[in-house]
Amino acid sequence: MSSFVDEAQVHVKGGDGGAGSVSFRREAHVAKGGPDGGDGGDGGHVWLVADRNVASLYSFRDHPHRRAGNGTHGMGKGRHGKGGDDLFVPVPEGTVVKDSSGSVIADLACHGDQWIAARGGSGGRGNARFLSNRRRAPAFAEQAELGEERWLDLELKLMADVAIVGFPNAGKSTLISKVSSARPKIADYPFTTLEPHLGVVRFDEHELVVADIPGLIEGASEGRGLGHRFLRHIERARVLLVLVDLADSAGRSPVEQQEVLLEELRRYEPALLERPRLVVGSKVDAADAPDAYAWTGPKVSALTGEGLRPLLGALAGLVATARSDGAPERHFVLHRPRQSGVVVTRGGDGIWVVQGRAAERAVALSDLTVPDALEYAQGRLKRLGVDRALQRAGARTGDVVTIGSFQFDFEADTA
Repeated sequence: MSSFVDEAQVHVKGGDGGAGSVSFRREAHVAKGGPDGGDGGDGGHVWLVADRNVASLYSFRDHPHRRAGNGTHGMGKGRHGKGGDDLFVPVPEGTVVKDSSGSVIADLACHGDQWIAARGGSGGRGNARFLSNRRRAPAFAEQAELGEERWLDLELKLMADVAIVGFPNAGKSTLISKVSSARPKIADYPFTTLEPHLGVVRFDEHELVVADIPGLIEGASEGRGLGHRFLRHIERARVLLVLVDLADSAGRSPVEQQEVLLEELRRYEPALLERPRLVVGSKVDAADAPDAYAWTGPKVSALTGEGLRPLLGALAGLVATARSDGAPERHFVLHRPRQSGVVVTRGGDGIWVVQGRAAERAVALSDLTVPDALEYAQGRLKRLGVDRALQRAGARTGDVVTIGSFQFDFEADTA
């Protein structure tokens, strides 16, 4: 079974926060001791971290769940709960993260890039936090906030200096096996290679990372032959090595092969044609009459070694130039801030829905079965402007309102 996996799903769960404590000082010679309940600890975050020592997404295939540590509850005497440990999940360089809608939300292109995949829940405040001149003995505390939880799609785009592109059975795997320590499966039939292979090529003082991309066919840019899965591994290569088969049994000339391959690259991503590339004729030893094709470009034979040193020298020069032109493009992750304020919408069933992190937290963290806590939550919602927003939106007394998982009947302020 192959150990290379370039597509996977991961379920991430931030740690749950700890609940605040309800406690009062009860010591000898201390009359009417005040509240001293401690806060709950925050839950840990789940981070995805690009690591050059991770080769593929294999670790997620059978074990897709990743969960950070939970915060502990607060206790009396002002003792706060311990925060949960963050979980750092290594992924290969070049990992693209998508949400359930298929939108890219993170691109971890370089070693050390990291991104919060699931935030931990905040710890609840203890009753000591609610002491005021009007509320001298608060008998309530905030509950724990649950950590963020979701499924994410991971896709790997290989990071290589050179990507070898060609039709199936064009000699790509044989070539990379001769110039590096990579050992892909080699056989005399198309589609022998079903997954990319990376090899490190050392030539004089140069060191190149070369990717053997499974064979492309006409229509690959439209998904034929798993074209999209293969083509995405070419996107980040600095240099393209296009192999045309001089002994093509299908009778396609090298020029025709080159035109078809470049057209598929153009249709998939036009910018690929702007990359430095080298077009080389392969299998010169097996071609019956290579001159009949009038191929004037470089020719190599991975079997006999003919033309390999000039080829490696040319690739090393192209890669050195590409590296000197600047650092590889960085794909910064944009952390979009959560929507602030209060947003009121009305569903098709006539129920008003209030959205906004502060408003949702006001009801989610409060134990609304306790009268004091209910009163505090109502006051907090009013200070956040929820009542005004509902009235401006057209809500009337008796309408049903939902905030998070809490539902209640609205009562308009007639003042």
